[in-house]
Amino acid sequence: MTASSASSSSPSAPRPTVGVLGIGIMGSAISANLVKAGFPVVGYDPLPAARAALASAGAEAATAAEDAIRSAEFLILSLPSDAVLCDVSRQIAAVGAEGLRVAETSTLTIPGKQKAADLLASRGITLLDCPLSGTGAQAVTRDLAVYASGDPAAIEAMREVFDGFARVTYNIGAFGNGMRMKLMANLLVAIHNISAAEALLMGQRMGIDMDLAVKVLADGAGGSRMLQVRGPAMSAGSWDDATMKVSTWQKDMKLIAAELAEANVPAPLFSACIPIYNAAMGMGHGESDTAAVYDVLEKMSALRR
Repeated sequence: MTASSASSSSPSAPRPTVGVLGIGIMGSAISANLVKAGFPVVGYDPLPAARAALASAGAEAATAAEDAIRSAEFLILSLPSDAVLCDVSRQIAAVGAEGLRVAETSTLTIPGKQKAADLLASRGITLLDCPLSGTGAQAVTRDLAVYASGDPAAIEAMREVFDGFARVTYNIGAFGNGMRMKLMANLLVAIHNISAAEALLMGQRMGIDMDLAVKVLADGAGGSRMLQVRGPAMSAGSWDDATMKVSTWQKDMKLIAAELAEANVPAPLFSACIPIYNAAMGMGHGESDTAAVYDVLEKMSALRR
């Protein structure tokens, strides 16, 4: 496994055109950072508001996915489901140029990605499995890690693009290993997010200033990236501004649970997290950031007082 860190130096040669399909929380941040890095970006999303946001970031908003595909020298996918990936792959296969390299950055099933890869390979197009580690807020500041897996030559060819929106790129190896690593990372995120909420709620009940707690704890042995990223939202109660929606996170939780079951791995900490995220959904936090687990724990503890 190898890694490369993003470079901040200005390029001397023209940047290749990058197509982005899916302009949601992650796709919009990826597109904006690529524009800042000097890449011509052509993107598409079925939602008019997403296309308008893309245009305001300095990219070209295509009116059809096929237009973005035809324009792209490299293509990035940020999609919500296996079904959408299947549909988009058919569009790429129909109009994409032979030799096109495509990075699929979503958290989806490995069989779903493999099916798309096989379809595109039959048209001379290479699909890479490249999930991203980081929240939407981290994506805005280019604080993402790319877990790239698949054809090594294609990964090398896309490193310049990855450097445009990510802090570091890791070559994880064979196709699908990117998703396997992402599931491991998200298992830790699921636990660390709730442990941050537990610690901050404990401090709040003991009279400790929560903003101070986030600063001090994040700088010590108990710190975590989730405490750094979501602690401020927990302190401010600002989980309505989502960088990872609870409803979207539920999809990731199911993928992790399925892989744990397949591998016969006992996971008592992860298993204990599931009811908390389910409760967040039940409390109407589906569109909230996953920092809303703090609200779940706070209300659970209030019932016991």
